[in-house]
Amino acid sequence: MQPNRLWSIALSVCLAGQASVWGLELNINDQESIKTAAATTAFNMMSQYHGNESGHIPGKLPDTWWEGGAMFMTLIQYWFWTGDPSYNEVTTQGMLWQKGSNDYFPSNYSQYLGNDDQVFWGLAAMTAAELNYPEQDGQPSWLSLAQGVFNTQVPRWDMSSCQGGLQWQIWPYQAGYTTKNSVSNGGLFQLAARLGRYTNNQTYTDWAEKIWDWSATTPLLRKSDWTIADTTTTLSDCKAHGDLQWTYNYGMYLSGAAYMYNHTNGDTKWKNGLDGLLQTTFSQFFPKQFGGNVMSEISCEPNMMCDRNQDCFKGFLASWLTFITTIVPYTEGQILPKIQASAEAAAKQCSGGSQKSKCGRRWHQPTWDGTTSLEEDMSALSVFSSNMIKFKKGDIAPYTANSGGKSESNPTAGTGSGDDQNDTKPEPITTADRAGASILTILFVCGWVAAVTWLVYGG
Repeated sequence: MQPNRLWSIALSVCLAGQASVWGLELNINDQESIKTAAATTAFNMMSQYHGNESGHIPGKLPDTWWEGGAMFMTLIQYWFWTGDPSYNEVTTQGMLWQKGSNDYFPSNYSQYLGNDDQVFWGLAAMTAAELNYPEQDGQPSWLSLAQGVFNTQVPRWDMSSCQGGLQWQIWPYQAGYTTKNSVSNGGLFQLAARLGRYTNNQTYTDWAEKIWDWSATTPLLRKSDWTIADTTTTLSDCKAHGDLQWTYNYGMYLSGAAYMYNHTNGDTKWKNGLDGLLQTTFSQFFPKQFGGNVMSEISCEPNMMCDRNQDCFKGFLASWLTFITTIVPYTEGQILPKIQASAEAAAKQCSGGSQKSKCGRRWHQPTWDGTTSLEEDMSALSVFSSNMIKFKKGDIAPYTANSGGKSESNPTAGTGSGDDQNDTKPEPITTADRAGASILTILFVCGWVAAVTWLVYGG
């Protein structure tokens, strides 16, 4: 870490002990202030990561695999926005350790992963490619790792029900196998759109179109009011809908639409989708009662029942919205005031723990809400570092192969016959598998509905 940044963090920690209530100092018009707030939050987040220590697994967080990819994506963005390379070594180590057969489908975890788990690592690799994050000699390029995820997910496109779509879970024995959800399909849509823009390969663009168009035939993407359902099921021929509203679902489709708008030089289809989803996003997740510019995870913050996954979501939306302004400049005036106000609010919330700088959940609440977690730090880090965009006006990232991107393409990545690929090749799906999956899904959905009802409305 840069010496002046380390000194700023140390000073903040010392001063924090002198006050009973303390928030991070953040002046969104001062890049040093932004860098210091982001560095403090990154330090707090990484103090809870032990994958680079002896006896631990690089890239793996306790009881979760996908969050490792999300965390490294956040750190790559932090490096890009602030220029601080403090966590590059640990990020690169984790990103390469978990790469599997160059497809982010490592055999140690593949038996229980979902499509949404895998795609987050693919999006992290795509982010690294687009931002020219340093690559390691003798290792696959970041772009090729993103391509490996695409190449392993596309064959899972399920034409046996709902005329298409990705299932949430990959294996028939998993509860949730007959669920098709927006984060899995939106994740592959976003990845395909970004690959299409970066490589100018029509295959990726065609798949982005296909996923978007299919989603719009289901409740996952309702163009009539530009809302996104969290889930639907093959048991209902994708007519049923789970309507809890989550920031990252909107971020997935929003970001992909923005990349497609940029790649197609402003095609009306993508402008309509982008504008429609933006307005719903603003009205849903930036509630008027908090001023209209501060982001809130509305489905779980009111009763403080967000789980660790949900505590990540706001950070993804913040970072994807910020990058949208660089590839669709006309959105800047709508988006940046919300990123700035959310960061200022989050800084006040980051006043918890013994050091009075741990971040809580409710950014709209001006005093610490009593919660702390790696995931809450992750979300705050995203919105803090995103505010550096004000000082990056000359930068054209996210790059493409034709605009300065250095990561090399490998269109066949992830399709080899390595050990991981062989170990995790699905067996043919039998009638018994489908029946078992249906029973599991019915039980799962009943339990899920009861749990979510209690989570959102209980207490």
